[in-house]
Parts: sequence; C-alpha cells; structure tokens
Amino acid sequence: MFSYETVKKVLFLFDPEKAHHIAECGLKVVGKCKILRNYYEKKNYIINQKLNQELFGVKFENPVGLAAGFDKNATMVNSMKSMGFGFTEIGTMTPMPQDGNPKPRMFRYPEYKSVQNAMGFNNLGAHAVLKNLKKVYPFPLPLGVNIGKNKYTPEAYALSDYKTLIKKFESYGDYIVINISSPNTPNLRDLQNEKFINELFSMAKELTSKPILLKIAPDMETQTAIELCKTAVNAGAAGIIATNTTIDYSLIPNCKDFGGLSGAVLSEKSSLLFKEIAKELYGKTILISVGGISTGKQAYERIKNGASLVQVYSSLVFEGPSMVRKINEEILELLKKDDYENITEAIGANLR
Repeated sequence: MFSYETVKKVLFLFDPEKAHHIAECGLKVVGKCKILRNYYEKKNYIINQKLNQELFGVKFENPVGLAAGFDKNATMVNSMKSMGFGFTEIGTMTPMPQDGNPKPRMFRYPEYKSVQNAMGFNNLGAHAVLKNLKKVYPFPLPLGVNIGKNKYTPEAYALSDYKTLIKKFESYGDYIVINISSPNTPNLRDLQNEKFINELFSMAKELTSKPILLKIAPDMETQTAIELCKTAVNAGAAGIIATNTTIDYSLIPNCKDFGGLSGAVLSEKSSLLFKEIAKELYGKTILISVGGISTGKQAYERIKNGASLVQVYSSLVFEGPSMVRKINEEILELLKKDDYENITEAIGANLR
C-alpha cells in the first residue's frame, strides 16, 4: 500500500476542496469493499479495554472521533472504523440543500499544519442526508449528527430550522449537535446568546430524549463562553463540544480575512478555553474537546483536563489516517505510565 506521504504529495497538487472530493471517493471505495475495510480496520482500529467507556448509553471503544465538516452528507460512514475512529460525526447539514459560499473557500497552510475554510454549510439538505444515513444506521460506531440553520433563514426563524432537523434525525444518530458557532454563515454566531440557547434546548427536550450537545466558538471572552455553556446545560444540553474554528486571523500571517482557521494554530486557543469551561462543568455534563489535536499527548492532556472524548479533522490532512491509531496508542502508553486501568480514571484528573 502507498504511504500517506506519497498520497499527500498527489493530493496537494489539487486545490483543497478538490483533494477532499478525491479523498471522499477513496473512502467510499474502502467503505464498499469488505476486503479493504477489514485490512484497514485491522491496521488502524485499536481494540483495548482500557479505552472503553459508556456515554449517552452507548459504548465508545476509543475516545478519538471525527469532527463534523469532513463527512457532511453521510457518504463516508462505512470507512470510519477502518480509519481507526472510535466514533464519527456527520454534517453540518441544513433543512434545505445549500451550495455554500463562493469558491475558492478552502485554503491550506502546510508550514503551519493548518487549514482555513469558508465553506458555508454546503450540503445536500436534510432529506438527502437522511436517505444516506438510513443506509448505515445503526452503525457499529457511535454516530453524531451535527445540524445548522440555512443561510437565508432569518434569525427570528432559526429555531424552526433546528426543530425541523431534530425531528428528522433524532432516530438516526446516537447524539445531536447544535451548531451555532460556525463563522461561515452570516450572523450565525449571534445565536450564541442565553435567550436563544434557553429556547432551543427547552424545545429540544420536548421533541426528543436523544442527547443534544452544544458546539461553541473559541473566540468569545472566557467568562461569556462559560456562562453560555452553563445556560445550555441548565436548559437540558447533554454535553458541550469546544471548540469550532477561529476567526483570529493573527494566528497565520497573510491568511485570508474570512472563514475559520483550524489545525495546529488553533490548538492553544482551543485548549485554553476548553480548560476554563471544564473547571466549571466537569462532572456536570459530558465534555468533548476539538481543535488542533494531532498527537496522543495533546489528546491525553485534554482528557486529563475533563474531556471524555476528543475529535480531529484538519490534522488528518497533514498526518493521514494512521494518525488516529497513533493517538490511541500513545494514550494507552500514557495511561500505563500514570497507572490507570481505564481511561475513565484519567478523565478530569487535573481537576481533582
């Protein structure tokens, strides 16, 4: 089999969005071919009881998941275990199909191991995504569904979009994520306020018993972020995912002045905000950390700071699918070093 370094050289000849489509085609092939699926699963998927935990009433065999944004339309779910993931998250999808923002809208910064995207919730729409999802759910891995409002839905009617999506997907995922933190839909982040969050989770509780999580942006003042997360949990949120991409363009010299930055440059910003949120909410809700994670050491630090799970996305572009296996192997080494029998003993260790 080709090494990822060889594959990466070819992929990087194409613009990032085209390269993503090529990768999608490859993963679709893996997902449909049992021989390839089994080969890569044996190669990448770590089986070790020390990594097992139960959350939301579902077994997670390892704590490393794929963040939303990679598999927007639920077309690559079947290949996720072959990539080593312990869970996956599809979306973000909207009620109606959406083309997203004008191209080019994705940019690589290899020297910073980072990506900038201004995609704008491009997806096939709830009906088509649900059709794809029904082909694979229930899935051997826990599966999250990430939902957002359509670009042209006025803020006053945003609640209706989320209501539509919760009702549509609540039977076809293990948890649902409310995305009001993407920087690529105009005014979406304005919904990160206590009034809307209270209304949203009050409504969600009446619609479903499925766990509903809130994903937040990394660019708020720390205390504001903490208060919003506390509001969400008090209103019924089953967990917090921190964080989405950042609009702090000072992190990369001469980057674009639109879209969100992710990858290595987001690591410190995301980690610091997550740590502060966890100080307030660890033990009161499920916490998932995402943003600039590419090594087991980084993942383990987030876990010790209160994360039950971690997610990756942009780092895959630079490190390849073997990265997930390496992260899990390193977590196991660190658990052994700290004399923990199970990952649950490490979660929140820095806060106890």
